[in-house]
Amino acid sequence: IGAVLAAATRENHALIYGDKKTEAVLKLAKQVAPSEANILLTGQSGTGKEVFSRFIHDNSKRANKKFVAVNCAAIPETLLESELFGKFEEASGGTLLLDEISETDVKIQAKLLRAIQEKEIDRIGGKAPIKVDTRIIATSNRNLDECVKNGTFRQDLYYRLNVVNINIPPLKDRPDDIIVLAKHFAKKYSELNDIPLKEMTPAAEQKLLNYLWPGNVRELENTVHRAVLLSSGDKIDEDAILLDDIDAVINPV
Repeated sequence: IGAVLAAATRENHALIYGDKKTEAVLKLAKQVAPSEANILLTGQSGTGKEVFSRFIHDNSKRANKKFVAVNCAAIPETLLESELFGKFEEASGGTLLLDEISETDVKIQAKLLRAIQEKEIDRIGGKAPIKVDTRIIATSNRNLDECVKNGTFRQDLYYRLNVVNINIPPLKDRPDDIIVLAKHFAKKYSELNDIPLKEMTPAAEQKLLNYLWPGNVRELENTVHRAVLLSSGDKIDEDAILLDDIDAVINPV
C-alpha cells in the first residue's frame, strides 16, 4: 500500500510541461537536487513553485524521507514559531519547504537562521536544543533583494537560503506549456467529476493562447476546471473558456 500511495502522491504532483524554458528550469533543478544545498525558488504567485520543490525532493538523496510544507503566509504570527520549529523536527532527515518565506517576521527570521546554521531547534517549553537534519527549500513571490534593502528580510538569512536560486518564469513566458497543461487539467477534472473526457476545439485552444495568465498555472487550472463543468456537447468550445481578466487578453494578429 505504501508504494501505491507514494506513486499516487508523485502522480498528483507530476510536472507537466512542453516549453523549452520549463525544460531548462527542470534541468537545473535536477542537477542540484542530489546536493544538500538550500534552494530558493522565486517566481510569481501561481507559477508552480511547490510542484518544483517536490520535484527537487523526489530527485534528492532524501526522496524516501518526509517532504513537509509550511505556508508561512497562512499561519498566524502567534502560531508561526511553534508551527515552524515543529515542522523542522517533523522533516528531519527529509526536506522542509518554507513557502512564501518573505512573509515571516524579522524576529522569527533570526531564530530561523539559527536553526538552519546550527541544525538545531529550541522546542517551546523544552529543556535542551534538539538536533535536526533538514534540507531547506524556500519560495518567494517577492523580490528578496528589495526586501533586504528595505529591512523586511535579513540579509544573512537570504544568503543562507540563496545557495542556489531557481527562478520559475510566468506562464505567459512559457507559451508551449499552456495547451499541454490545459489537456492535463481537462483530463484531471473530467475524471474527478466523473464527466467523459472532451477534446478542446482549436478555437478554445486559441483563446487560451491569446491570454496573458496573470494568475499563472493556478488560474489556468481553475479556468479549465470551470470549462469542463460548463461545456455542453462532446467538445470544450471557446464559449466554455471564461477568463477572469479581460484586460489580459491579447488581440490575435
